[in-house]
Amino acid sequence: MPPPRLAPLLDQFDFARTRLANRLTGPYLDSGDGSETPVSPMTDAEYHWPPVPGHWSVRRRADGPGPRATHLAGTGEWGRDAAPYPQPVPPPFTTIAWRLSHLSEMLALRADHTSGTHTKTRDDYPIAGDVTTAVAAFDAGATAWREALLTVDDAALDTVGYCTYPHGSDAESPFLEIVWWVNQEVLHHGAEIALLRDLYRQTR
Repeated sequence: MPPPRLAPLLDQFDFARTRLANRLTGPYLDSGDGSETPVSPMTDAEYHWPPVPGHWSVRRRADGPGPRATHLAGTGEWGRDAAPYPQPVPPPFTTIAWRLSHLSEMLALRADHTSGTHTKTRDDYPIAGDVTTAVAAFDAGATAWREALLTVDDAALDTVGYCTYPHGSDAESPFLEIVWWVNQEVLHHGAEIALLRDLYRQTR
């Protein structure tokens, strides 16, 4: 049994994860009132769709980074546009591919830095160049994070730096705050991806 303080955050994570997964693949999504709204699976064209110029996305490594990016993060044939902090101002607009890759990477790495090897970095994370691989990566990352949460006890929730993830505030925050932060990442990036799907459909 998870610690009582963790249980509502686990429920929220499960809801946000399922809602985003359904929004990506269909055949139905939760409209918010309990009814099922049909939705088609996302295509590769939609995954990479740039609604505005100057965007950040996932690109073939051979093509190099996009505008204002200094490198392509991750490993493999594809990489995700990135730049060191402080990042460009105003922030570049990002595609579904960028947002989903960022989200999946964060889940997988935080899982590793909670109950895994505590060694993986963004350089180790393979970047998906197609939607099928990207959806599978999101599912794998979400599963790994949830399994990591089930290993913690009540004392861990109050431990500062319990998660050693190197790309966030984990070293300064109690683990319970990190769990909350991951939930809001899934919720807000899920909402962004849903909006981009709506915009793509309307432009077609």
